[in-house]
Amino acid sequence: IERERERPPPSALFPPVLMEDSPNDRLHFGIMGFGCEHYRRRCQIRAPCCNEVFPCRHCHNETTSTLRNIFDRHELVRQDVKHVICSVCDTEQPVAQVCSNCGVNMGEYFCNICKFYDDNTEKEQFHCDDCGICRVGGRENFFHCKKCGSCYGIGLRNNHRCVEDSMRHHCPICYEYLFDSLKETTVMKCGHTMHCDCYHEMLKRDKFCCPICSRSVIDMSKTWQRMDEEVEAISMPSDYRDKKVWILCNDCNDTTQVYFHIIGQKCGHCRSYNTRAVAPPVLPQ
Repeated sequence: IERERERPPPSALFPPVLMEDSPNDRLHFGIMGFGCEHYRRRCQIRAPCCNEVFPCRHCHNETTSTLRNIFDRHELVRQDVKHVICSVCDTEQPVAQVCSNCGVNMGEYFCNICKFYDDNTEKEQFHCDDCGICRVGGRENFFHCKKCGSCYGIGLRNNHRCVEDSMRHHCPICYEYLFDSLKETTVMKCGHTMHCDCYHEMLKRDKFCCPICSRSVIDMSKTWQRMDEEVEAISMPSDYRDKKVWILCNDCNDTTQVYFHIIGQKCGHCRSYNTRAVAPPVLPQ
């Protein structure tokens, strides 16, 4: 409590804008001085769903997701925001970039479609019409893949396996919705997507298969060579030496019959050990 008393009032930190200031000075007054952990901006939003005021939609969603009554939990639809409150002069007003009362930019970057404000333009925000939301990283560094349904880095143009609406799913590791996640995402060899941090954590834990389709996500050829050597070195007991099993390869989707070995079953088509035993195929009568 004492610490709160010692803190100077907001008016001392951000003195009122004088009308004799130049229009440019008024526009940029208080830049990067307001906001939350998610965005630096000079306004708060009034959530149309619950009529409460929050610094941003993420603050709203984090708060409502912890409500005791699960039926009260909900997320804010960004495009539905109609009113904002200027953080400099506390004036509530319809969505716009410039405050109608004190004349400051409530966000150096502003998107009227997403009702999105941000003072930190180093993020190089841009609005993607196909995605329907704002992205960061510079428009020239991204392209929109219509089949995958999202923006990807230009390095992936004609260089990734398309999976329809692959970004409109949850991360298979942390289960956060990927399409509008603030975290960086990556596209695996199979075409499925997940957070970059989750992907690297998965590899650190020696998990090298996609959690969704089980395909290998990295080049496993050296690993398969080592397993070949182990299979060659370890002889199976006579009871199992001639035993055969049917396997499905997770990497090439081919079904083959191979000799059983305790180390693993090797695909006869792509030579991968990323396989699993299956029932024999039903032959046509």
